[in-house]
Amino acid sequence: MKRVLLFGGTGFLGSKVVTALDGRATVIQAGRRSALRHDLVNDDVTKLMTLLREVKPDVVVNCTGLLSGSAADLVSANVLTTAYLLDAIGSATAGTRLVVMGSAGEYGVVPVGKPVTEDSPTAPVAAYGVTKLASTMMVASSPVDAVSLRVFNPIGPGVGADTVLGRAAASIRTALHHGETKILLGPLDSYRDFVDVRDVASAIATVALADAVPHRVLNVGSGHPVLIRDAVKLLAEVAGFTGEISEADPPVSRSGAVTWIAADTTRLTALGWRPQHDLATAIRTLW
Repeated sequence: MKRVLLFGGTGFLGSKVVTALDGRATVIQAGRRSALRHDLVNDDVTKLMTLLREVKPDVVVNCTGLLSGSAADLVSANVLTTAYLLDAIGSATAGTRLVVMGSAGEYGVVPVGKPVTEDSPTAPVAAYGVTKLASTMMVASSPVDAVSLRVFNPIGPGVGADTVLGRAAASIRTALHHGETKILLGPLDSYRDFVDVRDVASAIATVALADAVPHRVLNVGSGHPVLIRDAVKLLAEVAGFTGEISEADPPVSRSGAVTWIAADTTRLTALGWRPQHDLATAIRTLW
């Protein structure tokens, strides 16, 4: 079996990658809190090269990163980590594949009604998308065997409160706990491509274990745009919350300007991947 060095294996996405690779690869976890300690942001490239020479991975998967924070923090977490990994792999373990997480935020505002392909124009509207695009561009231009997975809107257990459904779930839990009859969110009139985090993990496993990946950039989504308001209503129904869902909060700067987006996943499905979980299943699991 292939040896996969995984960073971020205890997080929202990385923990699901461990499950997706179970029995299919030998997974070695590294990170700030792992037995094999390495801090991708703060440790130097020399230490990373030493780690790679010791582990001798066939594949390195990086599931770390930041959704929100200062511009400097986003650059450190989303751009420099990719640069360090590309430099270290290129010098220490030639032939190792690198898989990093990109984002739908790289596309920015797109034409309504047409799923975006990996060749669609990229014009991110916030620092998060800019940093993810910078990471993807480094991957695309590197001599290393590297792939950036442009993940759309992953949902499932442990989803962060800095995502729309994570924020809605936290608000509903608080309201139910205190007997409140109203939650406050931002505008919910945009469309997003929600994808079960287990399907994202499956996509990562597919790319990590493939004999060859003909493209450097791959979209990971369900392919179906969903009105955020409908997704939140479904979450409320699952949770048993019957109160008011107010949309009076300001929009999130990371994606507020994007009113519609969905993924064209033709490249990824050509590798044999298909999403296995629908929105209702994903939301029930999230709750």
